[in-house]
Amino acid sequence: MSSTIRSNGPSPSVREATAQRDRVRSLRRRERAEVVLVAACLVSVIVAVMLFLTSGRPAQIADLASAVTAAGIVTGLVGSDLLLLMLVLAARIPWVDRTFGQDAAIRLHRRLGKPAVYLILGHGALIIVGYSLRDGLSLWHQTLSLFSGADMLLAWLGTGLLLVVVVTSLVVVRRRLAHEVWHAVHLVSYAAVLVAVPHQLSAGQVLAGSTVQTFYWICLYVLAFGSIAWFRFAAPLLATDEHQLRVTAVEPLSPGVFSIHLSGRDLSRLGVRGGQYAIWRFWSRRTWWHAHPISFSAVPIDTEARLTVRALGAGTKRLARLKAGTKVSFAGPYGIFTDAARTAPRLAVVAAGIGITPARALLEDTDLARGEATVVLRATDRSQVFLWDETERLVEQSGGAVVEMIGRRPSGQSSWMSADAVTRGASIVAVLPDLLDSDLFVCGPGDWADLVVGEARAAGLPERRIHVEKFV
Repeated sequence: MSSTIRSNGPSPSVREATAQRDRVRSLRRRERAEVVLVAACLVSVIVAVMLFLTSGRPAQIADLASAVTAAGIVTGLVGSDLLLLMLVLAARIPWVDRTFGQDAAIRLHRRLGKPAVYLILGHGALIIVGYSLRDGLSLWHQTLSLFSGADMLLAWLGTGLLLVVVVTSLVVVRRRLAHEVWHAVHLVSYAAVLVAVPHQLSAGQVLAGSTVQTFYWICLYVLAFGSIAWFRFAAPLLATDEHQLRVTAVEPLSPGVFSIHLSGRDLSRLGVRGGQYAIWRFWSRRTWWHAHPISFSAVPIDTEARLTVRALGAGTKRLARLKAGTKVSFAGPYGIFTDAARTAPRLAVVAAGIGITPARALLEDTDLARGEATVVLRATDRSQVFLWDETERLVEQSGGAVVEMIGRRPSGQSSWMSADAVTRGASIVAVLPDLLDSDLFVCGPGDWADLVVGEARAAGLPERRIHVEKFV
């Protein structure tokens, strides 16, 4: 293990104290916004139920059959509400991304998925039981009767499409699917929600008439599908047209690793922060159909941008053969792996492999005080030290410390460090002596990053100061 150490410098200046106050205010705003977002989901569900309870329908409950049917309607409303909220969370709305990150929004989106589908299935089951009790039919004959009518057929089709989405989300299934296939299947969720609209117009009567309940559901549908249409499709198309990005060169850095240099216009207007990423599509014959989430490895200037890629599969390998002049479309930037997430006076960064890309851009975009940053660069061997020289220069210019740690992890032990460092008794506090006064940014392979985070938590670093960007 080798290291380049610089003095920690003088005590924090007035400028640093002001920056610290700004970071604390930013953290409080984000925490409040996150609470508001989660509360909004809960309030949305409560409103959907309350509007049904005040619609006059519950007054029609006179026996077991009508009670079971009413319960089925409520589960259907709550399930539909959650599905629409899931679309909002997946729409890549900038406010949501700035608040607690697109990754966190997608995690919440996934958490809502199973309850939503269970509720929709419960809706169908309760309706069948309720109608069966009312009409005196067997469950089988009642089920068959519900296949009559176009709206009911669409409702069954929507349920089937949702089940397809859920099944393909299972880890054991998803690993066997190409990313583009999985993504295409999940676009089906939009269709699954849309095809249920006629059912709500007729059988559910939710969108019929001009009641407050009707107004609420129309607004929710407009918010969900309007957000998807604008932020997932229209806004990226407009940004692509405005900035006119094209490939200027592909620069090999190491076996399987290369930088893609881009040219464009008014790129500073994108507002990219160091540590962010975008969703990229390269319009060549062999790559146009595959979108890639790739971090900026340098903060763009007005006419130039740079991405650095590790070829992990057939799709990313093709990017190494891109020709100069290839047109590029994108959506973003996304992510809160940036200096704006900081709340502590010092900065600690631990990066491994291709995780160096957001780390290098983060350091470039951070106004570092003398001795403020300590950076650990981790690699299995010398083939993985790409962009290290640039990163080290950025840290050393501010008098920070850089620790290079090269070597394989110890066999039979759960450690993110090299075997040599473990043998010497190194710990995260030893290599990052100011850890407890720092925000920790970790970027690298998922299982490795989990080990770094686990040791930082065990050392007493608060959760709010840990920021992670995971790579395959």
